[in-house]
Amino acid sequence: MGSRKETPEEQIERLKQEELKNNPFGAFSDGVNRSEYGNLTGLFGGLGWKGTGIIILLLVIGYIIYKLLN
Repeated sequence: MGSRKETPEEQIERLKQEELKNNPFGAFSDGVNRSEYGNLTGLFGGLGWKGTGIIILLLVIGYIIYKLLN
């Protein structure tokens, strides 16, 4: 089997994925901070599908409450 060295980009991505698994709330915080500067992918990429679904659900519920109160 060939032992191929990781490129710097692959190493950064591997370390990022390990950090996301070990510290999900830290990943959420990082995503929120990145989204403040226009990187929405950072927010939803760190959350995963469950977190993204919860945020979408909260936005829909907030919109419904807003419409009911107007």
